[in-house]
Amino acid sequence: MKVSVNAEECTGCELCVNSCPDLFELDGDVAKAKVEIVPEGAEDCARQAVEDCPVSAITIED
Repeated sequence: MKVSVNAEECTGCELCVNSCPDLFELDGDVAKAKVEIVPEGAEDCARQAVEDCPVSAITIED
């Protein structure tokens, strides 16, 4: 599974960083994925971040 953040859509609300600090971090005023490939065991957290993002800036590919 791959995860990415669309920097143009991200508002920097930090929900993804707070819920999945192993996968996301802030880069200035926007979030970015720390990893391209989601580590085994973190898939549910990545899916939750997609659901929680208020502007749908996070995408995952299986």
